[in-house]
Amino acid sequence: MNKTLREAVRDALAEEMRRDPRVFLLGEDIGAYGGTLQATSGLWGEFGGDRVIDTPLSEVAITGAAIGAAMMGMRPVLEIMFSDFIPLALDQILNNAAKMCYSYDGEMSVPMVLRAPFGGGMRSGMHHCQNLEALFAHIPGIKVVMPTTPEDAKGLMLSSIRDPNPVIFLEHKMLYGIRGDIPEVEYTTPIGKAAIRKEGGDISIVACGAMVPKSLKAADELAKSGIDAEVVDLRSIRPLDKETIVQSVRKTNRLLIVHEACKTGGIGGEIAAIVAAEAIDALDAPIERVTAPDTPVPFSPTLEDYFIPQAWQITERAKNMFGKKYL
Repeated sequence: MNKTLREAVRDALAEEMRRDPRVFLLGEDIGAYGGTLQATSGLWGEFGGDRVIDTPLSEVAITGAAIGAAMMGMRPVLEIMFSDFIPLALDQILNNAAKMCYSYDGEMSVPMVLRAPFGGGMRSGMHHCQNLEALFAHIPGIKVVMPTTPEDAKGLMLSSIRDPNPVIFLEHKMLYGIRGDIPEVEYTTPIGKAAIRKEGGDISIVACGAMVPKSLKAADELAKSGIDAEVVDLRSIRPLDKETIVQSVRKTNRLLIVHEACKTGGIGGEIAAIVAAEAIDALDAPIERVTAPDTPVPFSPTLEDYFIPQAWQITERAKNMFGKKYL
């Protein structure tokens, strides 16, 4: 079946709700309206208001209710309208959801999924376009997932709902409309396992979110200059697939990390540290990063396009890592 990423998320939610009566949805405008970006469209009509619950405008209340329901044996999937608003509920996430398993020595768990659109490109300004995944990944006890294809969006959502611990499931707004084939048989995609989107032998481009398609475009451009780039899609940033990253770098001897989030404190620094500790002997060039600058996301379309890393920047930075030969 050929589906958009938005449809893949919706299908996963519907299938799991049909399979498991403990699964229910809650969030702002997710019911009759179908969600701000229509990811839950049609689910209210099928499952009703008892399982697709429109909530008050309070992120902390939504998250607290989901945590309580999960602790009582339910499998809630809550939607935060934009990931920028997750920090409003950070106390609930950091000090309750993430710590319950540790506080009760594994006898209590919080099997919930927090869904949220994220990322720039829709001209929505600094309060609706941030990439905060590294902030969430810093919290022990939380998994952070970022699908980039419809197949993975469905498979990772199913894995997230079935996971015994809390998962933050980030859906890039600019990827909702991309299309791809989805297996017709039942399947799941493992959390914490990266995907090699393109095999290559000269340089590893490790990316996440909307930077994966741009990295693939850059790889096509690099091929015209004789550079064979490998593109690694992280898919999950907590846990990180260290093994796939290190194996790729040991094969190509160069590492370029690409993420849309700001540079300082971004997940790229953690990846660079892993490679420096486990594969520094394999490197033929310093590790490089292509990221957004350390500023809020601009509202101006021209400035936002400058702020968000583009494929040509990835191409140029990769060429620079080979010296003057490819400039």
